[in-house]
Amino acid sequence: MASSLEIAAPDRSQSEFEKKVDEENDNPIEEVRLTVPITDDPSEPALTFRTWVLGMISCCLLAFINQFFTYRQNQLYVGSVTVQIVVLPVGKLMARTLPKKKFQVPFTNWSCSMNPGPFSKKEHVLITIFAGCGASGVYAVNIITIVMAFYHRNLHIIAALLLAQTTQLLGYGWAGIFRKYLVDSPYMWWPTNLVQVSLFRALHEKEKRAKGGHTRLQFFLAVFVFSFAYYLIPAYLFPSISAVSFVCLIWKNSITAQQIGSGLKGMGWGSFGLDWSTIAGFLGSPLATPFFAIANILGGFALFLWVLVPIAYYLNLFEAKRFPIFSNKTFDSTGQIYNITRVLNPQTFEIDRNAYNNYSKLYLSVMFAFVYGLSFATLTASISHVALFDGKTIWKMWKKTASKDGKNGDVHTRLMKKNYKAVPQWWFQVILIASMGLALFACEGFGKQLQLPWWGLLFSCFIAFFFTLPIGIIQATTNVQPGLNVITELIIGYLYPGRPLANVTFKTYGYISMTQALGFVQDFKLGHYMKIPPRSMFIVQLVGTIASSSVYFGTAWWLLSSVKHICDPSQLPEGSPWTCPGDDVFYNASIIWGVVGPLRMFANLGFYPQMNWFFLVGLLAPVPVWWLSRKFPEKRWIRLIHMPIILGATGGMPPARAVHYIMWGAVGIIFNFYIYRKYKGWWAKHNYILSAALDAGVGFMGVALYVTLQSKDIFGPGWWGLEASDHCPLASCPTAPGIKVKGCPVF
Repeated sequence: MASSLEIAAPDRSQSEFEKKVDEENDNPIEEVRLTVPITDDPSEPALTFRTWVLGMISCCLLAFINQFFTYRQNQLYVGSVTVQIVVLPVGKLMARTLPKKKFQVPFTNWSCSMNPGPFSKKEHVLITIFAGCGASGVYAVNIITIVMAFYHRNLHIIAALLLAQTTQLLGYGWAGIFRKYLVDSPYMWWPTNLVQVSLFRALHEKEKRAKGGHTRLQFFLAVFVFSFAYYLIPAYLFPSISAVSFVCLIWKNSITAQQIGSGLKGMGWGSFGLDWSTIAGFLGSPLATPFFAIANILGGFALFLWVLVPIAYYLNLFEAKRFPIFSNKTFDSTGQIYNITRVLNPQTFEIDRNAYNNYSKLYLSVMFAFVYGLSFATLTASISHVALFDGKTIWKMWKKTASKDGKNGDVHTRLMKKNYKAVPQWWFQVILIASMGLALFACEGFGKQLQLPWWGLLFSCFIAFFFTLPIGIIQATTNVQPGLNVITELIIGYLYPGRPLANVTFKTYGYISMTQALGFVQDFKLGHYMKIPPRSMFIVQLVGTIASSSVYFGTAWWLLSSVKHICDPSQLPEGSPWTCPGDDVFYNASIIWGVVGPLRMFANLGFYPQMNWFFLVGLLAPVPVWWLSRKFPEKRWIRLIHMPIILGATGGMPPARAVHYIMWGAVGIIFNFYIYRKYKGWWAKHNYILSAALDAGVGFMGVALYVTLQSKDIFGPGWWGLEASDHCPLASCPTAPGIKVKGCPVF
């Protein structure tokens, strides 16, 4: 039977894999065998004084910086890879200077040393995971922001804090339930972790440089310096090269040509970008994504944006020509941006149905409408695909990996079970129960400011629990995670309409607790590869999550309380950076799904009821692929067709645009298809290190530019190339007769 668990290395059958594991005492996935060492030193220090100090500082600092910049017009994100590089020399300095004397912990038999010896790789891994908690963001802060800055309503500080904390912590429960399968199974290989493994090895392992060659660390430093220096061009001197559209430069007065050629506002034909953030900023690093997943994503992208959308637009389905071909805005019947203040009752905080009926239905661009439709299809396709392809394999591997004798699984699982104590299941259960109780208190207490009743919270948690395993399987084997944000908005929009805060709260508990669970599991897998004691991993993740969510909340509350007119560009002084671009999107979503509601969008009262057919399309889409894979088992390429990925390929649109997909796919094909097949030795040594070095160079230059120039409102020389666009202004224009939009010709 074909299985997505086998897709990662389709050249062998599962039985051949198991035979290979027995022969080599290794992992069945070739990328893992080429990257992850099969050795371990249990005596190597891990959770030390240095880990706590550097980890906590890094976690809190990243949380503060990332939340601070979230509210600014020019957003800046600092990831954990930056900390991963910076703490290495600091850790080694602490190892040379701190006293080695042991200290007795008061009232216990425990003793510890501030300096247990050389700075170890395991300490480095734990510090990076600690920092990752601070870099991951707290989705619930968006709720706090729209309540205080957009709706201008009061929110109790304790309710807000509990919302931020519990949405982050609930995922531990789901992670504990499914870790046996998503971590211990050798077929759950989590591709993106291999980037981190490669970088840790490059930074720590002593490697003899071949004559005329270079070590992995030398290669990393060379690429890092190049990436750091080069990013000055697209970030400061010539931002326009981040997205270049030749068609727009040639046909400057044609709306159709610019719709076809724009990489940011259209279909992207002939567009490209010379910027690593264009390639990896929205879809992640293509170097960390398996080629079969890249091929499926590009196939889904092409079918969506180059076939479905243009056919629907030029046939004027859903009155598409009244609006831009590519936009995430909401519109009224005249093609103008929807004025939500005309339909929202400020006293009851609910929709004014008479005002809505007298104004206009809510309209979307045809692209955005189909993005919602395909998100429906992706959800049902994920369930169908996993059930058809992986049902028996899940049960078989569950029984094997759940055994306690340590004999099953790959070498990494056996080493972990042999050398370290597992995290007791009750640890996860206690956190789950405590988080659930505090979440109920936050929703039902404080005057029910969050609007979500107890049954809504429990239902959202059930959704997160139900989808954690199937979506975890997809992410662990493809590096792609289908999201639950749209389906959760849809469900609560039908069940509890007209309440925007109930809608976004339900979405956050249902969507983010699953995302957090998979983030915890992914970190556990990284620790699995790096042979980190599981209990140390758990403690670092728990403390890091509590600390980071507290700092994210505190930073947001401080800015929302102290910056006058924050998030309101019409009231802010000229040049003020506090425009909150991301929160504006979140606010609009709360209006679409919470105030207007899916009943007035995707049911008979709305303009897009046909989108509900996508639920059935997604459910049935994997069936022919599954049938063909069984009928023609010798055709191995058939089982590489992954319908959830194809249908969900454009789920990142927007903010991702055509040029991002095109460049991401091109780089992915070059490295994970051509170089992987022709120069596998080079790929094994350099591919993931290249990805980490490019990310790090961009991150460091971004920080340096902000601190030295952009914080002083110095944004580069004033010339044509300074504009951060693809110079396709007409691509956003409607083409229906009589529609008047500023800056656009009238047909």
